[in-house]
Amino acid sequence: MDTTRYTAAAQTTGPARRALLAGGTGLLGLLVLGAATTTTVPRPGSTATTPATAATTLRLGYFANLTHAPALVGQAKGLFAAELAGSGTTVATSIFGAGPAAVEALNAGAIDAAYLGPNPALAAYASSGGRGLRVLAGAAAGGAQLVVREELADAARGDVGVLRGATLATPQLGGTQDVALRTWLTAQGLGTDVRGGEVSITPTANAQTLELFRSGAIDGAWLPEPWASRLVLEAGAAVLVDEAQLWDGAETGAPGLFPTTVLAVSPNFAAAHPLTVDALLRGHLAALHWLNTADRREVSELLNAELSASAGAPLAPKVINRALSSLSFTADPLAGAYPRLLQNAVDASLAESANLDALVDDSFLARARKERAGA
Repeated sequence: MDTTRYTAAAQTTGPARRALLAGGTGLLGLLVLGAATTTTVPRPGSTATTPATAATTLRLGYFANLTHAPALVGQAKGLFAAELAGSGTTVATSIFGAGPAAVEALNAGAIDAAYLGPNPALAAYASSGGRGLRVLAGAAAGGAQLVVREELADAARGDVGVLRGATLATPQLGGTQDVALRTWLTAQGLGTDVRGGEVSITPTANAQTLELFRSGAIDGAWLPEPWASRLVLEAGAAVLVDEAQLWDGAETGAPGLFPTTVLAVSPNFAAAHPLTVDALLRGHLAALHWLNTADRREVSELLNAELSASAGAPLAPKVINRALSSLSFTADPLAGAYPRLLQNAVDASLAESANLDALVDDSFLARARKERAGA
């Protein structure tokens, strides 16, 4: 297995780094490798048959984060490799620190598919006129909260205006939690824009957010799991807003659920190598099945081992248990949520308007479910 780690600035190792050093657009030189097998299958949405190939290598990106648990499980248990091996395809993984870096790599052809937050996926789709990516399936839903100092939470429950002058953090400007925070503050009548406003919003790496909160440099943060749980259990923060309470199911049909992580693919790669994408989806479904049916202690131990290996440190048992209790692992892309998410990002001046009709391509997911059911 070939694994590359990327920071938020898309730092690379090995051949990818040498390509970048050769020129600012060196990622463009990392193209899809050749085909291993060829067959004839119906193209999605068509009854006609066209030649389809399986790629020699599938390059998959994900984060070393609990919300990317299907990727962690798929790799750790060899589920991706097992599905891809049938057509002679190997999997090479890249670990990213933030959505924009993963999107950049996907757009540049440095990776073929990626686990992403929905807002970076939406922004990439909108800015490319729909050419940048396709969402294949959901991966994780829920698991995001606004946590603040306990005394501030108590006061804000009575008068949200006490947040004026506060400094809050989010993982990444334009990221899923960043847009959620800006949207919620605006709904409370609190001014905010990308330059600050009545509430100062500071995009900050999650690990730094924990330390800044402990030191008193920030007053709180809108965070995904497990970081919301870490601030609550390790630094004394209190939950002011559980994002699940903001989703009544009108858009998704599932009250309390909203997309947190999705699996996306390059449209060019999907068109050239549908067999490989089919296999990736089967591995993804196998990972989700294991997450949702395995013993809870076994799930926690495997995820903690993977987080320790990828991110350098395991989570305390109480943290991972609290975090997992607020997350749902589902292949449902919750497609009805995307128009709302995009409009929120547009209103925050962090994305462009777009027609989302082609954003979600669930044909691969439907075929993978049928193949697994018939196996």
